[in-house]
Amino acid sequence: MPHRTALERLGLDELAVQRLTAYLDTLALWSERVNLTGLKTAEDRVRVLVASVLPALSLARPGHLIDVGSGNGTPGLVFAATRDEIDVTLLEPRLKRWTFLREAARAMRRPGISVLRERHDSYAGPRGSTVTLRALHLPRKELAPLVDLGGRLLVFGSRSEAGDGFVEQPGVGGPTCHVFRRCST
Repeated sequence: MPHRTALERLGLDELAVQRLTAYLDTLALWSERVNLTGLKTAEDRVRVLVASVLPALSLARPGHLIDVGSGNGTPGLVFAATRDEIDVTLLEPRLKRWTFLREAARAMRRPGISVLRERHDSYAGPRGSTVTLRALHLPRKELAPLVDLGGRLLVFGSRSEAGDGFVEQPGVGGPTCHVFRRCST
């Protein structure tokens, strides 16, 4: 159980370890058939897909989180595994990745996860108190309809500029997560 061992080293509670182990085990199995990640070892998957998200867990507001372009499940499924007070919607338009996400969510046995096969610009709601985005470059203007006023947009990865109704909250997310607050319609 290499995923479990690596996850236990992060100091997570038992339920989070169980859920994340189910997610990562499913990811490893599916990655043999579908290009979900180039990470080959359990340690690398835990480090890149889980540990890199942990510093941002407290940044998500209670309520509803929308993960745009969920792909291989991170960061959305990491939030789902660790924050029970948040309902999580994963948006993924590609069939194989959508199918994987449904299977991973089922394996996690965590209520409150919705997996939708659609793009961010066709999502009809409800809005999220938090919206996450990883390794996608989308204009803030396209994301604004997804985020409640005063809600947060968490951008993992490359630096992103504020604007289009968002104000950056500097110094909040750290080097791998940029935090924006939606301030206008």
